[in-house]
Amino acid sequence: MPNHKSTEKSLRKSVKLRQRNVSAKSRIRTLIKKVRLSVEQKNLDASREMLRQAVSALDTAAKKHIIHPRNASRRKARLMRLVDRAAAQ
Repeated sequence: MPNHKSTEKSLRKSVKLRQRNVSAKSRIRTLIKKVRLSVEQKNLDASREMLRQAVSALDTAAKKHIIHPRNASRRKARLMRLVDRAAAQ
């Protein structure tokens, strides 16, 4: 256990931030899986809706510094390319 008040507060903060980060990352992973699954099932409308939600979650996470902005951009580009290729077929 921490010996100083400042380290006690730091511990409380880090626990709270970790919970926020884990929750956001989990949501992102779930949405990405849903996009990939809907593309795999050739459900174009659902995949576009899931893509919209995933992009929104990625942007929010990047804005809050949960993930790096370039990481978010790369993931969005890959998902958009996946959905566009599915729509072209």
